[in-house]
Amino acid sequence: QVQLAESGGGLVQAGGSLRLSCAASGRAFSSYAMGWFRQAPGKEREFVASVTRSGLSTYYTDSVKGRFTISRDNAENTVYLQMNSLTPEDTAIYYCAARGSSVMVRNPEGYADWGQGTQVTVSS
Repeated sequence: QVQLAESGGGLVQAGGSLRLSCAASGRAFSSYAMGWFRQAPGKEREFVASVTRSGLSTYYTDSVKGRFTISRDNAENTVYLQMNSLTPEDTAIYYCAARGSSVMVRNPEGYADWGQGTQVTVSS
């Protein structure tokens, strides 16, 4: 099990940028694939991005490709989500999640450990 804590959310104008961080503690961070998900009011939680245990491979949902970048620092036990060119449609609570497997999945049910979430609000 790994404990996760997100930070970096906030209010930003459309076109702006934010960098989310997720600090992990507990078992070896490098043994977990990591993902970012988001949930807007009245909507289901959706996949945003994921990164393999080594950090060498990344995956994105189509709506954020070219705008968001996921990365990790295994020495610092941290995963990041750099978000550029934000739009009001990106407004949501953003969660990081850990998966103790090398097989990459996009469904939330495939991730066992979750942070508490951080609010991102993009104004038009």
